[in-house]
Amino acid sequence: MQRRPDSATAGFTLIELLVVLAIVSLLLTLAVPRYFQSIDTAKEIILAENLRTTRETIDKFYGDTGRYPESLDELVEKKYLRALPLDPVTDSAATWIIVAPDPTAKGSIYDIRSGAEGKARNGKPYTEL
Repeated sequence: MQRRPDSATAGFTLIELLVVLAIVSLLLTLAVPRYFQSIDTAKEIILAENLRTTRETIDKFYGDTGRYPESLDELVEKKYLRALPLDPVTDSAATWIIVAPDPTAKGSIYDIRSGAEGKARNGKPYTEL
């Protein structure tokens, strides 16, 4: 015959639960700041890669056509890009700042910059990356 546990001895005590909660909260206070820092780092890396790729694409467009594109949509229409790149800091493809070429050049887009406010981890504003 098996013995049933008494209701007084079954389960955890309040002290045991508090100790476990204290350990979990300590681990979270160590892990959460690093998690958010890694998210910000990843966004900056993706932003730099999107800018580099789009700038290369603008240069290739200029090399092929002898003029700069009139809009970012033209790069997609002519199949230079599959889709407009996303600014990961603003989570939008519509916040890019367009830099026009000098007045003697044909076209409207010489370069693009991020429209995000604030500064990157290296201290430079996002608009200067």
